[in-house]
Amino acid sequence: MSRNEKELDGVTLLGNQNTQYNYDYNPDVLETFENKHPENEYIVTLDCPEFTSLCPKTGQPDFGHIIINYIPRVRMVESKSLKLYLFSFRNHGDFHEDCVNIIMKDLVKLMDPKYLEVIGLFNPRGGISIKPFANYGDKDHQDMVKQRLLANFHQK
Repeated sequence: MSRNEKELDGVTLLGNQNTQYNYDYNPDVLETFENKHPENEYIVTLDCPEFTSLCPKTGQPDFGHIIINYIPRVRMVESKSLKLYLFSFRNHGDFHEDCVNIIMKDLVKLMDPKYLEVIGLFNPRGGISIKPFANYGDKDHQDMVKQRLLANFHQK
């Protein structure tokens, strides 16, 4: 059940040896491909341990780990385009909470998933770690939205 050329239309970055890296926020780099199993409800996890952005006030670099979980509908995000998209935050000045919400909204707009969540695990600055969580669900996944939101309250 290999993918044919028609199913790979729109996937232009994968295998491209002339990759251009955007150093400023650029959601236009995101690409999708068709979900060949829309009848199945399954989770895709994308683990991005090298996320960087800039503090909007000081311009100092912030380092974090972004985890994206989603239940696809018809379209799925292509991983190289996601890598380039996340790299485009490198010179983007925003708070951690903003970055996580921007990523979530861009991916929801791109794919129209059944459910999607973005978790940010940012390295401490000034002795404080920030761990924002944002999620989205269609009308059939509203219980999951609430359950996952409550489950992500950190306790120690």
